[in-house]
Amino acid sequence: MATEIRVPTLGESVSEATIGRWFKKPGDPVKADEPVLELETDKVTLEVNAPASGTLGDIIAKDGETVAPGAVLGSIVEGGAAAAPAAAAKAEAPKAAPAPAAAPAPAPAAAGAAKDHGPAVGRLAAESGVNPANVGGTGKDGRVTKGDMLAAIATGASAPAASAPVAARAPSAPVDAEREERVKMTKLRQTIARRLKDAQNTAAMLTTFNDVDMSAVMNLRSQYKDVFEKKHGTKLGFMGFFTKAVIQALKDVPAVNAEIDGQDLVYKNYYHIGIAVGTEKGLVVPVVRDADQLSVAGIEKTIADFGKRARDGKLSIDEMQGGTFTITNGGIYGSLMSTPILNAPQSGILGMHRIEERPVVRNGQVVVRPMMYLALSYDHRIVDGKEAVTFLVRVKDALEDPARLVLDL
Repeated sequence: MATEIRVPTLGESVSEATIGRWFKKPGDPVKADEPVLELETDKVTLEVNAPASGTLGDIIAKDGETVAPGAVLGSIVEGGAAAAPAAAAKAEAPKAAPAPAAAPAPAPAAAGAAKDHGPAVGRLAAESGVNPANVGGTGKDGRVTKGDMLAAIATGASAPAASAPVAARAPSAPVDAEREERVKMTKLRQTIARRLKDAQNTAAMLTTFNDVDMSAVMNLRSQYKDVFEKKHGTKLGFMGFFTKAVIQALKDVPAVNAEIDGQDLVYKNYYHIGIAVGTEKGLVVPVVRDADQLSVAGIEKTIADFGKRARDGKLSIDEMQGGTFTITNGGIYGSLMSTPILNAPQSGILGMHRIEERPVVRNGQVVVRPMMYLALSYDHRIVDGKEAVTFLVRVKDALEDPARLVLDL
């Protein structure tokens, strides 16, 4: 008897995955719930566990192949490798069966009815004249999402986004080509590239800068870090202070916590703060939900947990969706100043940078203080320059006088 290994549910906005690698070879013993392969989606890397104990039978989906949710990947054979051929034959049948139905597949796209893709897509189609049938859908079952439509409208696309021409790379000289290594982009890296470019093409993005004297926060952290860690079981970093300062500023300047939906502005009266985390495979942005309801300790614990699981590839898709504003800290890599790119469809992202001692003037005297540059990139379609500057000043004021965070000033 064989038990099929199938692609698990990937989330509503994820319609396919790529086989990263198999951890086992056909004939290897497998225990129930033991990871047997790795899947890469455009959001996360996840492991697929064995549904039963036994021996790994034939592998149907090889490394690098693209698969849909529910697709058969392989099988677990009970009683040893002898049953593997039969299991493989059984597993092959559902793979071959859908072939005759492949021809009618374009029909839904040809219909192109905006109602098939949801009211937001229908509204954008009516306003822009862009036919959803001519837009490459990235949603479930190939559905066109609001993000797909916005990208198509911004680029004036009338053909599927997937068919957009890509500039050909000039060939390297033979002596150089021998020393090059060509590696296929992961789904995550492809998505990072696409989303960042879409954000540049869609939003009227500007960046405003300020600097902040970190003396007060650093003194507070130095004074209480030991007792904080002893009581809460997590280290006291800077992200808790920055998250609290950002939330306070978002409450004062709600446009930075909004997004565009067609001809509407959607103001978010909640604060789901995305925290950009760098991993070996690329940047991911897990979301601290309702961060305004958490203490500094609660925020620090959540971020520390996200960071660990992001590096281990253990984040779920749901944990990276629904953010209303993002914070990214390039300072941990030594960045002095940068212009962060928006995490669409959000209207703002705050960039933190390294802290360094610099001479500044205080009360007519030149003194040395630990200073950090802050950068707010914002969507000028939603946020006016005055609002962007005001937001950044609110963050600066809260960090230079942390008592404001406690007193809600």
